[in-house]
Amino acid sequence: MSMSTRAYRSRSRPTRSDRTRARITEVVLAMLGEGRFHESTMEEIALEAGISRATLYQHFRSRLDLVDAICDTFAVNPALVEVKAAVDIPDPLEALAATIDQAMRFWASVDDVLRELHGVVALDPAAAELVRRQYEDRQAVMRRLARHLHAAAPIRPGLSEARILDRLMLLTSYETYSELCLLGRSPAQVTRELQQMADALLLDTGA
Repeated sequence: MSMSTRAYRSRSRPTRSDRTRARITEVVLAMLGEGRFHESTMEEIALEAGISRATLYQHFRSRLDLVDAICDTFAVNPALVEVKAAVDIPDPLEALAATIDQAMRFWASVDDVLRELHGVVALDPAAAELVRRQYEDRQAVMRRLARHLHAAAPIRPGLSEARILDRLMLLTSYETYSELCLLGRSPAQVTRELQQMADALLLDTGA
């Protein structure tokens, strides 16, 4: 998960520059979904976007800058926005269930892109950077939820806030989502199973 901070822009009609930038981002997302991004050069991306290499470099100086653009598309994904809101639901048990639900909705919505990125982390610095930023952003969000649960939920005896965070990171990771899908679960089934696992791993059911 990742959220980038961008300066405020008025809601005026998109400029030619905005449209060009959006077109480049669309091309990169398509290449990721087709498994071609990690092998592509900036020149090939420009060609596919129908622009010159010079125009591409006016918007993005490197493949790492293209990663920033992909992070921007993730940041406004409704499911990711809801994840960040779910951790603050006053009822900690509702917050836990809703966070897992929205996290799995987010992974499902970007699965084709992330499958490519996670598969080439060792080969592509741009992919590795996006995955690293997602992890750090998700850790910050889950740390808030861990603090909330530790303070207000019937947590299993002996579970520290740090151990709660460890379990939340496992339960909400893309790798966990992907592995369960490979075992034949639908996204809805993955959500239900992980919510049940969360209860078993975190909550004192006898409380």
